[in-house]
Amino acid sequence: MNAPSRIQSPVNRTLSIFQLTMLVVLRVVVGWHFLYEGLSKLFINGWSSEGYLSVSKWIFAPFFQWIAATPTVLAIVDFLNIWGLILVGLGLMFGALTRTAAFFAMILLSLYYLANPPFIGMDFGVVTEGNYLVVDKNMVELFALAVILLFPTGRFIGLDRYIAFLRQRKTREPVDSSPEKSAAAAQKTPPPKSLARRELLKSLATAPVFGVFVLFVLKKLGWESYEEKRLSEREADAVTSATIKTFNFSSLKDLKGAVPKSRIGDMELSRVILGGNLIGGWAHARDLIYVSKLVKAYFHRDKIFETFLLAEKCGINAFLTNPVLCGVINEYWRRDIGNIKFISDCGGSSTLEGAKKSIDNGASACYVHGGMADVMAREGRVDEIAKTVDYIKQNGLPAGIGGHDLATVKTCVDYGIEPDFWMKTLHPVDYWSARVEDQQFGLGDHDNLWCSDPEETAEFMRSLTQPWIAFKTLAAGAIQPRAGFKYAFESGADFVCVGMYDFQIVDDVNIALDVLSGDLKRKRPWFA
Repeated sequence: MNAPSRIQSPVNRTLSIFQLTMLVVLRVVVGWHFLYEGLSKLFINGWSSEGYLSVSKWIFAPFFQWIAATPTVLAIVDFLNIWGLILVGLGLMFGALTRTAAFFAMILLSLYYLANPPFIGMDFGVVTEGNYLVVDKNMVELFALAVILLFPTGRFIGLDRYIAFLRQRKTREPVDSSPEKSAAAAQKTPPPKSLARRELLKSLATAPVFGVFVLFVLKKLGWESYEEKRLSEREADAVTSATIKTFNFSSLKDLKGAVPKSRIGDMELSRVILGGNLIGGWAHARDLIYVSKLVKAYFHRDKIFETFLLAEKCGINAFLTNPVLCGVINEYWRRDIGNIKFISDCGGSSTLEGAKKSIDNGASACYVHGGMADVMAREGRVDEIAKTVDYIKQNGLPAGIGGHDLATVKTCVDYGIEPDFWMKTLHPVDYWSARVEDQQFGLGDHDNLWCSDPEETAEFMRSLTQPWIAFKTLAAGAIQPRAGFKYAFESGADFVCVGMYDFQIVDDVNIALDVLSGDLKRKRPWFA
């Protein structure tokens, strides 16, 4: 039985043609991936590695986050990344400087891996198309490149072969000019032009693959251009169609500045606070019964973390929510993604139990849940509100009282309770779904109104000297932020608590900055 055919190759004389061919295929496939990654980043307007580096974890996180936070360094890194991918891809596809290309490709992959290794608890913010644990596609491709580095197949099929041929031919050129030796050398050496042509063709054997690559790239670019043109020409269809291409929202590059801060007691607090109703699934969507389930599906764990982190980057340093989300907030802290403060509404079976759970889970401030306080005040159980406030203060935290109904605030004031801050709903009632006659204590059967007496609320709050956090300032999405923020701050609120999706945060912060820096016709002094 005949032995498998072998090839006399600089790579390894014991490998079969089939084995060498598969190594070439591996090299070309990896090169294709690198080249397209580089071109994709080049074609994306404004692409940057800032997002990937800013969520870096593990021991090198400070270095990568420093790059992300330093614009000049980030621009250099992005440039080197894009063109490094392109040049490495070309080198691998054509087998040119194969070992050098493989070496630098391994460096790139090592940096990607070190920035965000797929270790337990370090996967936040990194988009993946699968599930990884220690080993990810970067590591797999890195070891593939190690094989390419050890077996530089560019000398089998690639431009490295032609370069080696030219060098060998140069060293073989006769140096003795005697007719006898020149004739003997000429008989041993094939005609240089035909040999060079054959070697060049062998070296460019992967060129058709590159041609297919170019064809696919041009086709993809043409398709994207056609889609963009089609969407712009048919604006009505584009807006109503299910495509992300028509959905543009502001990014951190559009941010005008950070939210200003003030204090409640010893706690520094941003003027805009991230509300927790949407994240917790309490959508208050009136008669749209599916929305609460929809927002719960949207706010999965990583989306919550992304929202927290984006809020912090915009200067929002606090998140106000129910104790039911203590676990999510603690995981966010434990994974060292950020340090957003947690203000608890102490909701649950009892406000006192809610306060205990919240304090045990790291709350920075607590207040008596507005809906529960309304019920307790209405039923004459104000002493329960007082006990909860006292318990919170005894544990060294700022203590507040919430309410949808102004009567709740008045009752607590008459009882002599002195909280560190008030949580009171505030919004105008001129939106189309507002029906004041259906409301009792701010919460009616139609779930469409949360402050039935805004002018009286503003008037009474002027008599109180504690800071006021206004919530439901947009009436659960019924009021435009510019109008809602302006109304709240002009009516005397020191802070506003607003439920926001991640794609609304930058715009809402910019609006708040405009409102706060504008000419506010405010009668109540700032108490924080």
